[in-house]
Amino acid sequence: MSAGTDARRTVESLLRRLVALSGVERLLISLAALVLAILVGAGIILTSGRVATCTQAAAVYFGLGFCYDPLEVYFVLFNGAFGQPFNPGIMAGNLVNPTWSPFTGPLTFTGPLLTTALFTAGWNPLNFSVALTLKETTLLIFTGLSVAVAFRAGLFNIGTQGQLVVGGLVTALVVGSLVPVLPGGLAGALLLVPVGVLSGAVAGGLYAAIPGALKAYADANEVITTIMLNFIAAQLAFVAVSEFFRNPESQVVETAPLPGYATLSSVVFPQGSDFSLFALAFALVLVGVIWFFLERTSYGYDLRTSGIQPEAAEYGGVDAKRTVVTSMMFSGALGGIGGAVWVLMVMGKWQTGVPALGFDGITVSILAGNNPLGTIPAALLFGTLKSGSLAVQFETGVPKQLVGVLRGLIILFVAMPEFFRAIGTNVVDLDADDSKAVATDGGVTGGDDE
Repeated sequence: MSAGTDARRTVESLLRRLVALSGVERLLISLAALVLAILVGAGIILTSGRVATCTQAAAVYFGLGFCYDPLEVYFVLFNGAFGQPFNPGIMAGNLVNPTWSPFTGPLTFTGPLLTTALFTAGWNPLNFSVALTLKETTLLIFTGLSVAVAFRAGLFNIGTQGQLVVGGLVTALVVGSLVPVLPGGLAGALLLVPVGVLSGAVAGGLYAAIPGALKAYADANEVITTIMLNFIAAQLAFVAVSEFFRNPESQVVETAPLPGYATLSSVVFPQGSDFSLFALAFALVLVGVIWFFLERTSYGYDLRTSGIQPEAAEYGGVDAKRTVVTSMMFSGALGGIGGAVWVLMVMGKWQTGVPALGFDGITVSILAGNNPLGTIPAALLFGTLKSGSLAVQFETGVPKQLVGVLRGLIILFVAMPEFFRAIGTNVVDLDADDSKAVATDGGVTGGDDE
C-alpha cells in the first residue's frame, strides 16, 4: 500500500471522527480553541509591545519591559464590551494571594495597600456598551441565519451582503412611501415596521433567486454569481438613490429619514444606542422558527438531504432544481430582513456605505456549525469582539491594526474545527465502517489489501 493511500485513509478517519462529534464535544473543542487563540494573541501582544516605542513600559515580564500588557488588553476587550461590569482597579497592584467574598466583603490583594471591589459600583446593564454589543449581535443573527440555511442546502451563498443591501433599500423606499398615507404614532408603527421587514424579506429573496436559478438551470457556480451580485447590488443601490431617491437636504447619498414612529427605536437602552429589544426578540424567535423548519418539517428534511446527498434526494422524489432556487430565496429573504432591521433600527434611512454584515454572517455561520441555534452564541461572541475592540483602542493605546489581528485570531481558531467538520460532512460517509483503517504494521485491517 502506498504512502499516499495510507495518508488519505488517515485523513478520512480523522474527518469521520470530527463529523461524528457530539454537541458537547464540539463545544469543548470551541472553548479550547478560544483559550489557545487568547494564548497565541498574548504572545503577539508581547512581541508587538517589545518592538513598539513607548514612554513607559506597561508591564514587566521576565525582567523585560513591554509597551502592551496582554492581561490588560483582554480584560478591556471583554469588560469594555459590556460597559465595565468589573472594576478596572482589579487589574492594578500586586495580584498575590487575592481573597474575595461576594457577599461579605470586597476583593482584597496583599500587596502595596490595594483594596478594591470586584464589581463596578453602580454598574447598569442597560448601558451604551451593552447596547452596542447587542446591536451587532442582533444584526449578525439575521445574516448568520441566511448563510446557515444556504449551507445546510449544500449552497455557498456569499451574496448575503448584496441581498442585505437590496432588502434595506426596498425597506426604506416602501416605508417612506407609506408614511404620508398611514397614521402616525403606535398605530403607524404596528403597520409600517412589519411591512418594512416583509418588504426587505421579499426583495432579498427575489434577488437571491437570480443566482439560485443560474445554479439550478445553467449550472453556474453560485459562489461566483453571488459575489458578482454583491457588487451589482451596491452599485445599483448607489445609482438609484443618487439619481432618483436622494434626500435633497443631504450631501450624502441617502434616502429621506423615516419618522421615529416608523422605526425600531430604543426602549430601555439610552437614546442614540441604535438598538431595540424588539429586534433582538424577533431575531431570537426567528432562530427558533428556522430551527423547527429545518429539523421538523418535510421541506426542511428535503432541503437538508439535498445538501448532504443530492443524488439520494432526487431518488426520493425531491425536485433538486426547485429546491436550489427556493433554498436560495429562503436564504436571501433572511439577508433582506437583516437589511430591513439595519434600516429600521440603526440608520432610520438607507445610506451608502453599508457595513459588511453579510460577510460577517459567513463567519458567524461557520462558528455556529451552520446550526440555527448556534448562531446566537456565535453572533454574541462576534458582537462582543467588535464592541470590545473599540474599548481597547480608546483605553489601552494598542493600535487598531493589532486589535483587528486579535479579533481575527479568536474567530479563526474557533471557526477552524467547524470548518474542517463542514468539509468532512461532504467527504466522508458515517454509515461506512472504518474497518479498513490502517494497521500498526502498515497493513489494512478488516479487509483485503488493495
